[in-house]
Amino acid sequence: MMEERSWVRRHDREMQFSVLRESRGRFWSGFQARIYEASAGYDETLFVNHNISMHVGAPVLVTTRCDGSVMHRLQVPGDLKIVPSGFSRVWEIERPTLKLSILVSPALVRTAAERMGLDPARVALAPQIQLRDPQIEHICWAIKNELETDQPLGALYADSLGLALAAHLVRRYAPRSSPRVATGLSKRQLRRIIDYIRDNLANQLALAELADVVNVSPSHFNLLFRQAIGLSVHQYVIRMRVEFAIHLLLNEKLALSEVALRAGFASQSHMATCMNRIAGVTPGALRRNAT
Repeated sequence: MMEERSWVRRHDREMQFSVLRESRGRFWSGFQARIYEASAGYDETLFVNHNISMHVGAPVLVTTRCDGSVMHRLQVPGDLKIVPSGFSRVWEIERPTLKLSILVSPALVRTAAERMGLDPARVALAPQIQLRDPQIEHICWAIKNELETDQPLGALYADSLGLALAAHLVRRYAPRSSPRVATGLSKRQLRRIIDYIRDNLANQLALAELADVVNVSPSHFNLLFRQAIGLSVHQYVIRMRVEFAIHLLLNEKLALSEVALRAGFASQSHMATCMNRIAGVTPGALRRNAT
């Protein structure tokens, strides 16, 4: 399986950033946004504002640490991270990548909470370092388009996007104000099921088998898992298989059929179809480009 990174600061590999577009000077209220390219390397940032970042470039393997959690994952366009104010985030990539970064002020989140009839003092966003959320993704693509277009719709439109984003963050990712999140899978349960999936990728995993790991019914487990991860169990397992297959292709000299077998795909063609859909590259092309 993929090895966890040793988190040693390597100053000779400090990540470099090149801002391509940004909202500075556009008079947006309560949030800022920028599109930037990051070089291969290592970066650690302590955020004063809430940070929502979305991957918008080619698929890339990313190692991220935040709030005690570590993820080594393939990121594809639409993948999200939420790092609340006061939290630090460490990440490392082996190839350059393209990101949309949004900084939401705590004041805007408090405003959203008040308009939703909640006590702002009881609202605290929780970190999410690997996330799929269709609503946030839709807002982020709209913000990205507003940054890139030659005919922006203006500050009023941007402010409505910022407030919609803040409201969704409060409703979905503030545990103290959302009973639905509080009654979901615990961090320990989530870690247990992710480890089980990773350790058994070569096998044909069944929903009932996975639900049994955390002692819940299969139908309830699927709902709780989607709430916690943002993907169905099936979608998540396929992504894990693709990530492991990419790891094998880049680090092992195995036949494509053997890679497919070890990653748990039904066939070599099944692996190629899934990898092309998720990562935007076929196994053969990935291996050729890596040499």
